Amino acid sequence: MKNRTLSIVIPAFNEEENIENTAGVVSAIMREAHIPYELVFVSDGSKDQTFAKVLALAENDSHIRGLEFSRNFGKEAAIFAGLSAIKGGCAVVMDCDLQHPPQTIVEMYKLWEEGYDIVEGVKNTRGKESVFHKMFAGTFYKLLSSLTGTEMENTSDFKLLDKSVIQVLLDMPERKTFFRAMSFWVGFKSCQVGYDVQERAFGTTKWSFFNLAKYAVSNIVSFSTKPLAMVGYMGGLSILIGLVVGIQTLVKWFSGKALEGFTTVILLLLFLGGGILLGLGILGTYIGAIYQEVKQRPRYIVRLDTDKMLKRDFE
Repeated sequence: MKNRTLSIVIPAFNEEENIENTAGVVSAIMREAHIPYELVFVSDGSKDQTFAKVLALAENDSHIRGLEFSRNFGKEAAIFAGLSAIKGGCAVVMDCDLQHPPQTIVEMYKLWEEGYDIVEGVKNTRGKESVFHKMFAGTFYKLLSSLTGTEMENTSDFKLLDKSVIQVLLDMPERKTFFRAMSFWVGFKSCQVGYDVQERAFGTTKWSFFNLAKYAVSNIVSFSTKPLAMVGYMGGLSILIGLVVGIQTLVKWFSGKALEGFTTVILLLLFLGGGILLGLGILGTYIGAIYQEVKQRPRYIVRLDTDKMLKRDFE
């Protein structure tokens, strides 16, 4: 018999203001829609009372469970920790701040019951964002779509996955993961659901520009090798420019009009030096990613688990 329980995985980092509200809103929607559910909060090494709030709710509601990391491992790790802990036949990943509208989960669940293995949440609108953030996000997803050959624009982590798809993702041995793109890569029967990004219920975003840039580079490196090919292209371009300048120099020399000054030499040195350093930076980033993978360290470390703390029986 098919397991109809819906697991809702909610990564959280310093979200103590949102825990109770999110649990209440999502639970009410699930009960109204008569969907059997569980909420799996994953506190990503939060420094506030995020996990304490989850534990307090879990003591009075068996639908609520939680994990606490030993430190901050990042959203990707929190997503995979939550997916590895689910008991349901499918799971939805959503943000703790309710920017992913929980009403859309009901539509996703119905599509899953119709036989879809993956239901992707696609942004109709991005909500209120700064012009800079919108430009950065748009550039990143266009670049990622070009590098991976997959249309990633307006996609998000807000999606529903069947347990069979989740198991495939969990069986992948890599440590550097990009959940958003991996769900495209695995295939399976999928469809899309549009939604409008909502305003945060409480608190402020924890994503700084530095964190977003680091996240972007990490995800590109983990999912595409095309930047490595850029090093070869830069080398070819350098050779071409050197050839053109060399021919020009010889022509001038044979005509008795040697190039004056060091401007050309300086420009060539700057161009070649910059290209070499950029190439070394790209190679170094990939070597660093390989270094992290070969160490085979765990993606995350769970410090606390509400099921164990409350001595619940779990399958």
